[in-house]
Amino acid sequence: MDLSSYLLLFCSCILVVQALKAGDCEVCIKTLDKFSSKLSEDTKKDPKKIEAEFKEFCKGVKNKENRFCYYLGGLEESATGILGEMSKPMSWSMPADKICEKLKKKDAQICELRYDVEIDLKTVDLKKLKVRDLKKIINDWGEDCQGCIEKTDFIQRIEELKPVHTEL
Repeated sequence: MDLSSYLLLFCSCILVVQALKAGDCEVCIKTLDKFSSKLSEDTKKDPKKIEAEFKEFCKGVKNKENRFCYYLGGLEESATGILGEMSKPMSWSMPADKICEKLKKKDAQICELRYDVEIDLKTVDLKKLKVRDLKKIINDWGEDCQGCIEKTDFIQRIEELKPVHTEL
């Protein structure tokens, strides 16, 4: 093979490595899809309007989406802002996964965001969960576990609260 063939092969390998894999940037893709579906047709063409709408959209989001907004600069307390990296490609009708691929190059944290796995309390064996997950269940219910020290204490508290917080 000549030099140009090697160069072409090298460049194609780089493109494959940089492409998103299944499950990458799940928060980014889902949030951008949700956001773009709420935009009007005339807003979709103007990057400045998209940025203004995104800042408004970010005021009502929580958890992982809120963190995503923070990374992009959609919140007032955001330290940096790369909204232009999102709004321009969106105004060109670029798909969310390709926009997230571009954003990943600017800030890798954006694609490290993952949704928490939902725990099905009807089928899960609480004894097999980590204490961190047991605490999260109790916190998600808005309850506390006073005096809980060992794993069995957390399991007992969840069993007590299960009838109140789940539909069996």
